[in-house]
Amino acid sequence: MFTLAEVASLNDIQPTYRILKPWWDVFMDYLAVVMLMVAIFAGTMQLTKDQVVCLPNLQSTANSKAQPSTSGKAGFTTLETTTGQGEASMRTVTFRNAPTVTPDVLSRATSSQYQPTESGQEQKKEQKDSSGRKTNLDFQQYVFINQMCYHLALPWYSKYFPYLVLIHTIILIVSSNFWFKYPKTCSKIEHFVSILGKCFESPWTTKALSETACEDSEENKQRLTGAQSLPKYVSTSSDEGSPSANTPMITKSGFKFSADKPMIEVPSVTILDKKDGEQAKALFEKVRKFRAHVEDSDLIYKLYVGQTVIKTVKFIFILCYTANFVNTISFEHICNPKVEHLIGYTQFECTHNMAYMLKKLLISYISLICVYGFICLYTLFWLFRIPLKEYSFEKVREESSFSDIPDVKNDFAFLLHMVDQYDQLYSKRFGVFLSEVSENKLREISLNHEWTFEKLRQHVSRNAQDKQELHLFMLSGVPDAVFDLTDLDVLKLELIPEAKIPAKISQMTNLQELHLCHCPAKVEQTAFSFLRDHLRCLHVKFTDVAEIPAWVYLLKNLRELYLIGNLNSENNKMIGLESLRELRHLKILYVKSNLTKIPPNITDVAPHLTKLVILNDGTKLVVLNSLKKMTNVAELELQNCELERIPHAIFSLSNLQELDLKSNSIRTIEEIISFQHLKRLTCLKLWHNKIVNIPSSITHIKNLESLYLSNNKLESLPAAVFSLQKLRCLDVSYNSIALIPAEIGLLQNLQHFHITGNKVDTLPKQLFKCVKLRTLSLGQNSITSIPDKISQLLQLTHLELKGNCLEYLPATLGQCQLLRKSGLVVEDHLFDTLPSKVKEVLNQDTSIPFANGI
Repeated sequence: MFTLAEVASLNDIQPTYRILKPWWDVFMDYLAVVMLMVAIFAGTMQLTKDQVVCLPNLQSTANSKAQPSTSGKAGFTTLETTTGQGEASMRTVTFRNAPTVTPDVLSRATSSQYQPTESGQEQKKEQKDSSGRKTNLDFQQYVFINQMCYHLALPWYSKYFPYLVLIHTIILIVSSNFWFKYPKTCSKIEHFVSILGKCFESPWTTKALSETACEDSEENKQRLTGAQSLPKYVSTSSDEGSPSANTPMITKSGFKFSADKPMIEVPSVTILDKKDGEQAKALFEKVRKFRAHVEDSDLIYKLYVGQTVIKTVKFIFILCYTANFVNTISFEHICNPKVEHLIGYTQFECTHNMAYMLKKLLISYISLICVYGFICLYTLFWLFRIPLKEYSFEKVREESSFSDIPDVKNDFAFLLHMVDQYDQLYSKRFGVFLSEVSENKLREISLNHEWTFEKLRQHVSRNAQDKQELHLFMLSGVPDAVFDLTDLDVLKLELIPEAKIPAKISQMTNLQELHLCHCPAKVEQTAFSFLRDHLRCLHVKFTDVAEIPAWVYLLKNLRELYLIGNLNSENNKMIGLESLRELRHLKILYVKSNLTKIPPNITDVAPHLTKLVILNDGTKLVVLNSLKKMTNVAELELQNCELERIPHAIFSLSNLQELDLKSNSIRTIEEIISFQHLKRLTCLKLWHNKIVNIPSSITHIKNLESLYLSNNKLESLPAAVFSLQKLRCLDVSYNSIALIPAEIGLLQNLQHFHITGNKVDTLPKQLFKCVKLRTLSLGQNSITSIPDKISQLLQLTHLELKGNCLEYLPATLGQCQLLRKSGLVVEDHLFDTLPSKVKEVLNQDTSIPFANGI
């Protein structure tokens, strides 16, 4: 049994697709129900009461050629029938011109007119049997005739009319609802109805439209009062549609602020529960995916048009053949059953007792089908009157602040047209979830609700330069509270696709460094003016050069620019940076990309640059002629550029102080002789190449202080290297050097010597004449002993001996006053070989003396 609550709940169930049924579909459904009732009523009447009643036509008898009776007496003939197995014969009398012959009449006639011709016993026997038993043959004859004439005389349409109506109605009902059940359309329709219902009932929809109403009212109020008072940090751009090149505003779809339309904060409206906010975010994503899925085809539209055409053709067909058969339903029918040998009559007149009712029902059915057909014709007119595969939200855009709601097409447009026939409010509320402005506003509200000032303050840290730094990663936007951190020095924004920098950034007077990692930030005019005057360092990491914000090239007070990303797009091989001529104060340019040549636009700032760093990903850098224009460059790094020789353009850089050619394919450095013209060159880094030997011409670089040749293929150190008297750092680690020349003692200014990862087995005594050595890296060699003269290195702070063949450490290590255990890289068992007093000296606190030594 069903409970009352379960039964009552059935009344609350609304049709799932009611919003997709316009008035004509609903009306046709009602007409179909009425036609179905007509069919059921007619069918029920036929099953219970449908029959014909027939009477013989007296003018058509079986013996029409017989002679008429005389002297007013009815004539008759006797037909003899004999029963089998010796029974007595019986006479059956058939009357001429009699309406019927019954067994009673036959028995009376037999008993009264039969003359006995046999013996007395036979007469008595026949008299005894003449009474017989009644067989009701007269009733059976009429039933027999009625049944035969029902099938022979009655027209087929009178018999099958209810069933035809039932079949037609079922076909029309199926045709009307086929698009809801077809596998390739029902899933889209169900998804659409589900999303539409959630969008209609979502609290965010109400709040967004309410904000629109509030903004409109505030706008009118501002217009009435002359807009005399503006919020403190509202942009005052005069042109909200297309900002000029010198005022890079937010150019993509989004909020647009101007002096005529100030941004008004409505705290009571923008408060949104976290749960509601998450549901609204999910709806935006669902709508986006549904739109992409449905807009690519027009199957639903074609199916609806097809079923409407089918219903129209069905209406025409029904109307045509029904009109021909409407007059065949008659009350009287002539029947010729051809059973004269059984009944004696050839023709009967029959009456169909349901004829009157069926004719009335048929006329009613024709009326209903005509109305149904006219509605089908109207539906076809509506389908082809306007382009239903396009839908414009122009009216919604005019009535709301969401001017970016896009027009849709194909099945998505058709479904919205159908919804408009139900209630246009659905499309208006649904359009809120098609707007990027609405989505961004929701994200902004949720973001500000989650990232409060206190939470952001907890994420502020100190970086290596002892500056206050805030790193925001993978947020939907930049929280407003960020701009209340007025003492922030460095701001890092990473993977924030909708980052907007408002005018409030002008509060951050200490901000000088900004990082944009895959974050194409948009700025307001006031914010740009602040960044242009105060920003000193900018890091931009991007995938394609188009992601670099245009306002970056207009920061006239920028000192350092770091660009990391792809500058050689496959779609545009000639792609390059925008003009950098506005960056008049740029000193450092760092480019990590896949350049094949130095971008020509870099020459716009070439006279001002003091440092240029190009880190390629292994792409060969071919064209380097632009380097000649960079006359003020002091530091140049060309790393991983597949260079095979030292570029000649470098020899023109008279102010060059540091050259780094790390991770290239340089095999020979014979061109190093040309470095004699670079009088200021003090640091040369040729590490991670394929250099086999060092030419003696290196002696011409007399001012060289640092030489890095690690990770090459050197087998020896020429004496020319040790003629560089100003050399303070020499790094030849990870080569194949087997011997340290005695000439190393000539480098009296040497402070850092790295020869880790070679084949050295002995240390020359001259090495310990370099008394200024602070760092000595001898690890991963074949050294068997350390001379006691190591005690002469009084300024030694770092000694690496790990990975050699040592058996003990000299006790004289204790005389190295600045060396402590933290700076001694050696195996533990070797450290244990030292005397306990030496261990105590090495284990002492090194903070004060170490600092003084440095």
